[in-house]
Order: sequence, then structure tokens, then C-alpha cells
Amino acid sequence: MNQNLSFRDQKYIWHPYTQHKNMVFPVPVERAERTILFGADGRQYIDAVSSWWVTVHGHGHPYIAKKIYEQALKLEQVIFTGFTHEPAVRLAERLLPMLPGNFSKLFYSDNGSTATEVAIKMALQFWWNLLGQPEKTTERNRILAFKDAYHGDTFGAMSVSGRSIFTRPFRDQLFDVEVIDLPDASNINQLTAFLRENGKKIAGFIFEPLVQGAGGMRMYQAEYMNWLLQVCREEKIICIADEVMTGFGRTGTMFACEQLDVKPDIICLSKGITGGVMALGATACSEEIYEAFLHDDKLRTFFHGHSFTANPMACAASLASLDLFEEEKTLESISRIQKRNTAFAQQLKQLEDTALTISNIRVQGTILAFDVEVDDVRGYLNHLGAVITAAAMKEGVYLRPLGNTVYILPPYCITDEELDKVFQTILKIVVEGV
Repeated sequence: MNQNLSFRDQKYIWHPYTQHKNMVFPVPVERAERTILFGADGRQYIDAVSSWWVTVHGHGHPYIAKKIYEQALKLEQVIFTGFTHEPAVRLAERLLPMLPGNFSKLFYSDNGSTATEVAIKMALQFWWNLLGQPEKTTERNRILAFKDAYHGDTFGAMSVSGRSIFTRPFRDQLFDVEVIDLPDASNINQLTAFLRENGKKIAGFIFEPLVQGAGGMRMYQAEYMNWLLQVCREEKIICIADEVMTGFGRTGTMFACEQLDVKPDIICLSKGITGGVMALGATACSEEIYEAFLHDDKLRTFFHGHSFTANPMACAASLASLDLFEEEKTLESISRIQKRNTAFAQQLKQLEDTALTISNIRVQGTILAFDVEVDDVRGYLNHLGAVITAAAMKEGVYLRPLGNTVYILPPYCITDEELDKVFQTILKIVVEGV
């Protein structure tokens, strides 16, 4: 049956981020365990990108599976308006005190894009409620975002993302945002002046802390971000941290914002929240933001929801994932991977006479990335990404470059031997070419 699975797939299925014209047949995966994807052809592949950055504890963890099974036998789904359940309440009770900031409420959704949609709407309606629900206003009606950001594929999330190939067909339908560059020593004074001048029209500032993921694994320093966030605080701009990718250990700490002195007012979570096992989104906010929606006037209600809001099985998976962070000393594994990444980055920097010219070698926690210098199109559309993926797959490693940006972002259970294989595969590609 599996021999023709790729053909059946191509006949019936439309894959994400895939140009199906002349596409390579997808690889059928029969099962997965820890870091390994087992193909129907008998081959094995190290999942070096955690299956789109979600699988933090590895595939098929028996503890998470057990907790999902137990929950499915009791309560698999219930409408979350007018009802509640133990897994949702327990998860909020455990998660809120862990978050880097003064958060008091958790709003559930079902993926990263919707978690950011919720945050954007919270920030805009916060000011709409406080300003007396004006029909039109130039005060606090704008969102500020970084250039080249990526916050998701729904319309609000696309609007606050960088104008790119991802959003080009919809550019006339997206709402306008204020856009600034990532902060550094050369522009921080300019950015500060911009915030001082425009602060009163900005409702919220959304950002990916320390690492811009889909934008090319761009990394920036906490020092200048703190400066920027402090000015936002003084200008009463709501700060929204999109930790959909960076949350749950990816940057070396449980949450990237732990490395910032100035904490956000809203934080968006998904991907690793369930250990990468089930779909779940969550948006946490401060008490001040929540209280702006408490009123006898029902127009101040936050009119947002999803059919699978706070799905009990997803919440159970999240609780199990949090257990594993403690019981399996996961943060120690994260530190080990970061040290190995840093050492390998130094090795890459010392390479000479390679077939591929690489630059901007960088590490943040479990993320290692570098750019391959190319003569033609840079970024996501560069053909090199698919070529590198194919070359790595031949070596038994799954990489998925962002165009000419190569990166690894492995599950935390990856062994040193498996990391060595990933590193050696990358070295072979860089030195020998593709």
C-alpha cells in the first residue's frame, strides 16, 4: 500500500508552501521515534528541524501519548463557552507563573497564526475600549512591527508580517502597519526618535524576540531590544512577544523574553506548547489589558473564539510536555545542544576552499544558522534550499533551508552521535557542494 502512497498523495492532496508543478514526490513516513523519521522505503532520517520547529521532546514520546489516551477516554472535546475542564485550568495555572512577565489570563486558540491574531485584536480593542469606542481615530490605531517579520498566514498575522513573497498576492487587502528595522548600535537612536514622535498613534508593537524565524533565522541582541522596549513602555505602547517559535527552550532559556530586561504585556505561544504533538495556541495578557474588557457595556467583550479552543487532549499533551521539561532535565539537554552548536559554528568559520561560500554563521540556543552566498535570488525562492534538502536526505538527515539560509533546530532528545551526523552532513555539503 505504501509503495504508491506518493502517487495517491499527489492525486488528492495540496501541501503547504509547495509549488506542485514539477514537484518532487513527498516521502512517505510510516512512523517516527525520538529524532528519527522512518520512511516507507526502509530508510531513516534524522529530523534536524523538529518537523517545522514543533517537536521539542522528539517523536512518539510514550508519556505524552499516554496522557492524551487517558484524556481521550474521559473528555475529548467540549465547547469552551459556558463550559470549562480540568486540563485547561491546570495548564493555565502552571503556565502563567512560568511566563516572563506579569501575566494574569490565558486565552486559548489552536495554532500560531491565531495566537498572534488574538494578540493583535487584544491590543487594538484595548485602546478602542479605553478611548470610548470611537468610529474613527488616529490615536492608538496602528500596529508596529519589524521589517522582514513573520507572524503567520491569516490576514491579521500577514498584515503585521513583512511584505514578502508570502503576502504579495494579498497586499491590497492587508492593513497598514508601522515598520522598523531590527535594533542595533547604528540605528537605536533613530528608532527611539521614531517611537517618541509616533508613540501616540501606535496601539501595540509585535516582535519575535531575539530570532526572526521564517524571515531567515535573523538574530539580534537583547541589549538594543531592551532599549527599544523601554521606550515603548514609556510611550504606553503594548508590547507583544510572538514566542510561537522561540518559546519552550529554543533560544536557550524556556522563553526568549527571559533574556530581556523589559517584559512584554502579551505573549503568543504555539508550536512546542504541546511538545509538538497536537495543535494548540495560547495568548497570555496582563491584568491591565484584561480589565479593559470588563464592563457592563457588552460591546467591550472580546468577540473571538475557535471551535477547538482549549481542546482537552491538546491541554493534556501540554501538561505532559511541561512534566517532561522537569523530569527529563530538558533544559540541560538544551544547554548541551547550544554548546555543540557553538563549537560547530567555530568549525564552520575556520573552513577554507569550500565549494559553497557561507557567511553570517550564528547560534542562539538550539538554533544554528548560516547563509550560502548566491549569485541569483536570495531568500525563500532561491533554488538552493531544495537542492540542499535532497543532498542531506541522501545522507539520512532532514534539513529544510529557508532558501539560501541553512539552519538546524533539532528535538532536545537528539544524541551527540546524531548531532555529529547532522554536522558532518552539513560539512560535506558545504565543502563538496551539491
